[in-house]
Amino acid sequence: YAYQTEGRVNCRNTADSVSNLLLGVKVNHYLSLTMDSVVVINDLVGGVEVLVTDDFTGIDDTLIMGQRVTLMGQRALTYVRSRQGLEDSTNSTRMQRQQQYMEALFDRAMHCIEADEEFLLKAADQVSPYIEYDSTEYRLKEFAERFDSYAFQGIRQIEGQSRPGAEFLEFYPDEASLWELVIQLFYTPK
Repeated sequence: YAYQTEGRVNCRNTADSVSNLLLGVKVNHYLSLTMDSVVVINDLVGGVEVLVTDDFTGIDDTLIMGQRVTLMGQRALTYVRSRQGLEDSTNSTRMQRQQQYMEALFDRAMHCIEADEEFLLKAADQVSPYIEYDSTEYRLKEFAERFDSYAFQGIRQIEGQSRPGAEFLEFYPDEASLWELVIQLFYTPK
């Protein structure tokens, strides 16, 4: 995603890469939110409670490992974005925090949706400056209206190994795990 400078190109490259990873399953649409949207979305749902899983000393001394905190504002972005300066600065550890955060955010968002049927439309309006998508406004509104009828089935992971590459740490998926995920998510028997 980060190798281009224009949002649509970044998103299309990512969608194509995900399609290739998922053995050719077509990615019909994309919706991308910039990291700056984390603060807005987090505060829209009234904050997100997490159990701090890393030592943030020197980055944000209020994020104490092992304590439950409700993230508000910039602290939410710090929690999901930080990597450098932590004991384990790998992206894998950051992604585990992001998954923890996303699951808690989803619970808060569903609570807000149940309490206010207009919540998603109001939220979409506030995050619109941070969104890049390849659909029409009408289609996006249609997705938002159906959102609360979807059952969240958790965040799925593909097993594999991370290995040092020429410049970055690279992920190599386990082929059996990849096939299993694709069949579970996208295969419909005829």
